[in-house]
Amino acid sequence: MRRFDDLVSIVARLRGEGGCNWDRAQTPETLRPYLLEEAFEALDAIDRADDAAQQQEFGDLVFLATMLSQMAKERGAFSIDEVVDGVAEKMIRRHPHVFDPDHGNTSGDGNIPAWESRKAKERANKDSALDGVPRGLPALLRAHRISEKASAVGFDWPDRTSVLAKVHEELAELEGALQGGGSEEIGEEFGDLLFSLVNLGRFLPVAAEDALRKATGKFERRFRAVEASLQADGLDVHSCDPTTLEARWQAVKAAE
Repeated sequence: MRRFDDLVSIVARLRGEGGCNWDRAQTPETLRPYLLEEAFEALDAIDRADDAAQQQEFGDLVFLATMLSQMAKERGAFSIDEVVDGVAEKMIRRHPHVFDPDHGNTSGDGNIPAWESRKAKERANKDSALDGVPRGLPALLRAHRISEKASAVGFDWPDRTSVLAKVHEELAELEGALQGGGSEEIGEEFGDLLFSLVNLGRFLPVAAEDALRKATGKFERRFRAVEASLQADGLDVHSCDPTTLEARWQAVKAAE
């Protein structure tokens, strides 16, 4: 805790009289893109299993959370102490099977529906069971979280086979739209297909956001390998025909 207290003091000094002009000029709005960027950098470090990078990126996230909490303290809203106390109390409240000796440890207490059910009880005064999912989340992640919340109140497919059938249904509707639909209809059907695939991921279980990020990373790695193989032979990717590119691509895949 002393280390964390030191960080809080450092942030307060940066924001105070005689502190850093850049830090003093920041607002929650100006820090928003940094918060998003650092979160994705942390995810990248996790994907790469890079412990050193994870340590650094987690530190950046802690710093930003401390900075934002200091701003809140300055406007009389809340302090970092209240942030830490609040999340600690919430974790204890949402894990009665761990922290409450009188609760009774049943096998279902640690699953996502039970977690969402407890969250729903805390938010009984909200307008919708879907409340609480930030609109600023990446689209695939937001679709996953929205679907989880709907599932928590019983609105869901019964099994993976049913979701897979929905995927095929949406694909057929997209194919139909491509035969004669306008761009708006095609876009809607494509979106429906993506949403059904996100829900299929919940039943696998594979988070669509994570799966697509890994697939994109794999594509990038292989494409860069194709470029390197072409350069080694004195060729350039921009001047190669599709047949050559495909042959190099298959060779890279086979070599992995």
